[in-house]
Amino acid sequence: MMSLTRAKVLTSPGEGTANVAEGTRSMPGASGGLFETLKRYGFSDRRVVPSLDGLRAIAIGFLFIAHLSGTRGFLNWPFLYRYGMFGVRVFFVISGFLITSILLNEIRKTGRISLPRFYFRRTMRLFPACYVLIAVTALLAMNGIVHLKRGDLLLAVTYTMNYRFVREWPLGHLWSLAVEEQFYLLWPATLMLLGRTRSIRVLIGVLGIAPLIRLALPLLGQAAAFLIWSDALASGCLLALLRQDLLRSAWYVRVLSSRWFVLVPAVALAANAVPFLKVSWLLCETIMNLAIAMSIDWSIRNPGTAVGRFLNWPATCFIGVLSYSLYLWQQPFLNRASQSLYCAFPVNVALAVATAMVSYLVVEAPLLRLRMAIERRWQAKKQAEAAAASNATKAQELAWADHARDQGQGSTAARVSSRMPDQSLEHHARAGR
Repeated sequence: MMSLTRAKVLTSPGEGTANVAEGTRSMPGASGGLFETLKRYGFSDRRVVPSLDGLRAIAIGFLFIAHLSGTRGFLNWPFLYRYGMFGVRVFFVISGFLITSILLNEIRKTGRISLPRFYFRRTMRLFPACYVLIAVTALLAMNGIVHLKRGDLLLAVTYTMNYRFVREWPLGHLWSLAVEEQFYLLWPATLMLLGRTRSIRVLIGVLGIAPLIRLALPLLGQAAAFLIWSDALASGCLLALLRQDLLRSAWYVRVLSSRWFVLVPAVALAANAVPFLKVSWLLCETIMNLAIAMSIDWSIRNPGTAVGRFLNWPATCFIGVLSYSLYLWQQPFLNRASQSLYCAFPVNVALAVATAMVSYLVVEAPLLRLRMAIERRWQAKKQAEAAAASNATKAQELAWADHARDQGQGSTAARVSSRMPDQSLEHHARAGR
């Protein structure tokens, strides 16, 4: 693996969403081609953090393999089932890291976080495709093709599916989107109000408390549905807040630059396989979160290695771009409880990919382009308002300067006049003499 002295080291979290683009564009094959065109159709040149899309591709790969196992025509390997949750965990850590990096970049540029803009962006990115899935599932349920429990649709549209532990398959996977949305209802305001240092303390507290809440899950029940996964998101947030400080740690730099770093993701995979539930709740989930966070950091800093080139290969990146759509639409087709033809391998994979592509091209990409257009108009309006305010301030300053100059000239004339003898008084004095 590439050492840190040769890797592209970012100087600030904000570079993760801006300047790092140079790192991916300079790599062979990173531009052009069908996959790059498809990516730019929805995201233009905004997805520029090295390796993140590749890591998303790996995460959705874990989930696909887990959900495929046991489906009609595919091998049934029960030990793979739990790696679907591992894939979701990777998504959570990536999400926490990326969202926090974007928020930090905004704070650095503007001194604040615009909550309306943040939620506008998330709504336009996530909600439309999800609601299309919910609407299609509702139509299928009305025609008896799929089965839903009472209340499933309400939980799905309100992003509270995580509070139902026993979920019907068609919409059950929306629990993870619910966890994210609930976390991001709290996190941006927390970061804005508490600042960096106190926010770090809060996140460390989440990492410490979440394992204990998992242990108490049998007592707490559904009330703990959000908190038991919050530490995965918090781990990504901590990485964004601390990654430059970590470079000052000799221990961390040695680990990140070691040829044995491969053991870090291996430990995460091994921890996911631990069969003892309470041990997993108390220790293994935390180990996985931290190991995934370190692996993300290594991948971003090392895009030029063999692993980095694979993660940034256009085909891999496009799978990552499509990962949200794939996550939404794999559920109807990768169903081991169904013997229907559309749930049989490889038809189910083809249908999942096809519907995901339709979702991306017809729903997500057009709305992403609309979002970017709206943001450009907002930005232009803000710049015009700022320019007008600046011009008004300058005009006011000039007016005050002119006023002050006039006042100064008037005072000077008065002083000169007071020193000159009054001609009429002098004339009377002479007449009196």
